[in-house]
Amino acid sequence: MTTPVVGGRRAVLEAVRAGAAREVLVARDARSTVGLRDVLVACREAGLPVREVDRSELDGLAADHRGLAAITASPKAIGERELAAWPFGADDLVVVLDGITDPQNLGAAARSAEAAGAMMLVTRTRRAADVTPAAIRASAGALLHLTHARIANIARGLERLKDAGFTVVGLDEHAERTVYEAEQPEGRVAVVLGSEGEGLGRLTRAACDLLVRLPMRGRVGSLNAAASLAAALYAFVLPRRLGGGS
Repeated sequence: MTTPVVGGRRAVLEAVRAGAAREVLVARDARSTVGLRDVLVACREAGLPVREVDRSELDGLAADHRGLAAITASPKAIGERELAAWPFGADDLVVVLDGITDPQNLGAAARSAEAAGAMMLVTRTRRAADVTPAAIRASAGALLHLTHARIANIARGLERLKDAGFTVVGLDEHAERTVYEAEQPEGRVAVVLGSEGEGLGRLTRAACDLLVRLPMRGRVGSLNAAASLAAALYAFVLPRRLGGGS
């Protein structure tokens, strides 16, 4: 992340809540709204400094800031060694992205993952989007709440997760069973989402314990990556955890 600044009221609020913000900047002419007041209250509760600046200064720091930005600590990712030794909980949910290259898609996927209760996001170190201000904004700040593991080899990382007791579920449009036909997994679950155009890589697909697809009833043949992830999490992973699964 070249410039540790995020803009936009939702992203700034989550940066404050996550303890990632170091200072909040507010445009002098910013209109008082509920969103702005929520940020200021969160800053006061966190003992975080708030500084009024000219809007032109914000323009040079963050795109589409809407009068509010936060100086943050650069997000630090863990590697494969830390992933292998991570103290996972009994029902932890991990989301693995196999080659998502667009920061907006990364952010949207992270937002879906965090909303569904995932505690970790795993991505590739090469040919994959990094955590940038644009990605954080697209995630509505969710990226600042998730532990982020960046690893060189996704298939090997999945083996690490299986060694830790995870059931690895891959989303594959060619899978034989839909999310309504496959048995919902218990315990630790890792959900794997492929790249925007190619889907799961061959070795990644082979490393999955289970492949499932979303049933498509309309004329459109597929959903975008983040929408597919959200649908799978809420239709397949969460029902058993919430007491509604089979």
